Amino acid sequence: MTLRDNNELNISWLCETAGASRSGYYRWLNTEDKRQERDKHDREDFELILKAYRFRGYDKGRRGIYMRLLHMRVRMNQKKISRLMRKFSLFCPIRKANPYRRIAKAMKTNNLADNLLNREFRKHGARKILLTDITYMFYGNGMKAYLSVILDAFTKQVLAYVPSCSLEVDFVLETVRNLIRDHGISLSCKTLIHSDQGCHYTSIKFQELVQNSDLRQSMSRRGNCWDNAPQESFFGHMKDELDIKGCNTFEELQLAIDDYMDYYNNDRYQWELAKLSPNEYATYVSTGDYPIKV
Repeated sequence: MTLRDNNELNISWLCETAGASRSGYYRWLNTEDKRQERDKHDREDFELILKAYRFRGYDKGRRGIYMRLLHMRVRMNQKKISRLMRKFSLFCPIRKANPYRRIAKAMKTNNLADNLLNREFRKHGARKILLTDITYMFYGNGMKAYLSVILDAFTKQVLAYVPSCSLEVDFVLETVRNLIRDHGISLSCKTLIHSDQGCHYTSIKFQELVQNSDLRQSMSRRGNCWDNAPQESFFGHMKDELDIKGCNTFEELQLAIDDYMDYYNNDRYQWELAKLSPNEYATYVSTGDYPIKV
């Protein structure tokens, strides 16, 4: 028996053991160069995906990667992005249930405002519907802080935010003052500031500040998180993406929050905002100039 005959027998035995046909084996063998070329292109495309995924240190899912690539002047099919992420074992963060979704309400009060919003979050345009809420921030070795945020419901921009070591009402008032200082010129007497029925928002100090700032106040129905859903969604995504476990002091936490807010407003692209960041979208709707040129 010749060496060639012996090789043929070995190939036949291997194909039979693997449950493959000889013709299938030779077809696979003849396409080796094409597979290597495809793997090379896949690796090059995955490097772009990885660059987008790691942009500014915040992990992203398939859509976030797709939108970041658009801003890098690269158009890549979402199915391809998903395929390459699976191929190279790149997994996007998964939204986790937040055990601290709702802040405990410390007082009962009759100082409630009507629900003027009625979930019409994006109907009236920019600077007409402002959403506000407070969330817990756990960092370091079991330390706890709080974050007050005001969000434009139309552009999704964070217009003002204040972290605090305590739940005193002052840091909520400071958030409104920062809003007026930085964005007062773009607000009007029709601008609505909407919150839940927490004690901070039913306090006399908060309601007087809102009224004196020529804003209208609106409140969700009791226990109904859907009445302030975009704000709740913002906190959920922020906690998924912002890693503060390594912050050992309140000052380090503040720096981490500052960086995330800058990233969120300028570089965190959102599908429903024409694949733009909140600040880009605000400019786009005011000028009509779409910034992505692919």
